[in-house]
Amino acid sequence: MQTFKHILSKYLLIWLTLICIVAYNWNGIASHFNMSFNPFIIPNTGFQILIAVTMLAIGSLLPLEEVKMVIRRWPKILGGTTIQFLSMPLAGWLIAKAFHLEGGWFVGFILVGCVPGAMASNMLTMISKGNVSYSVGLTTCSTLLSPLLVPLLLYWFLSTTVKMDVSAMSANLLLTVVCPVIIGFTLSRIFDWWRKSAEMVGEIIANIAIILIIASVVAAKADLIEKTPAFILGALLLVNILGYICGWFGGKVIGASNKMRRALTLEIGMQNAGLGTMLANTYFNAYPESAIVCAMYTFGCMFTGIILAQIFSRMPAKDELEELK
Repeated sequence: MQTFKHILSKYLLIWLTLICIVAYNWNGIASHFNMSFNPFIIPNTGFQILIAVTMLAIGSLLPLEEVKMVIRRWPKILGGTTIQFLSMPLAGWLIAKAFHLEGGWFVGFILVGCVPGAMASNMLTMISKGNVSYSVGLTTCSTLLSPLLVPLLLYWFLSTTVKMDVSAMSANLLLTVVCPVIIGFTLSRIFDWWRKSAEMVGEIIANIAIILIIASVVAAKADLIEKTPAFILGALLLVNILGYICGWFGGKVIGASNKMRRALTLEIGMQNAGLGTMLANTYFNAYPESAIVCAMYTFGCMFTGIILAQIFSRMPAKDELEELK
């Protein structure tokens, strides 16, 4: 099991690519073998269940010390989270406007900008030799704030384009994102068997859930993906790079140490496109391109995040005694 977890996590981008290739070509494969079903098609409720399962796994894996660290270092945690919720929605909006995007493409870029960082940033922070505790603290804080801030940000940028039910979206995020994290964390504190089980399979479940979410989008919208303009990929790359830049220099503004800045850089650039995909399919189904944008961003930020983490890992970091306090 540990070997499988290591292989799945280390080569997540490869597995994601391979599964999505199969999902994209499934109709051809199915017709060749006379199969009429598509295992990659997931209903909207299925997306919400997968996100809830992912967040339950993340909450179950969250150490008590990390929660205490959020409270102990709240100024830098709150500062980093503020940078994330300010910079990425603005980056998505600016790039969408610069490329004159409309309809579902515009909605997708706003979604990518508004959903906060995910578990992948914690893993890449470890590879980059950054401050993993700070990364987990940022993810925890942004996750807890997401039911409030994500709907409000989406309303701010999309209210003139799309009709939205902010309260319904907030309630949905509370049930599918925050509650599973709290439940998972609580169960790990109460039941030792739950904590040990989570340590064994939690990361595997979370990664597989994200792969299934993205593969489902690829399978359901293969025709649209084929017609996607090439410049969309370049525009998404610019959003990603802007996120990294804002994270690095924003960390300097709030007085974060070198290792914390590495964590913040990856946290901001690595948006939770899986959550964005769920929101796209649930609330913006009339704009099918929005889910494609979120799925594409998952590939892009994983690819660039791995490269950036490797670059960081080869850069000497100063000894920072304050991180040991």
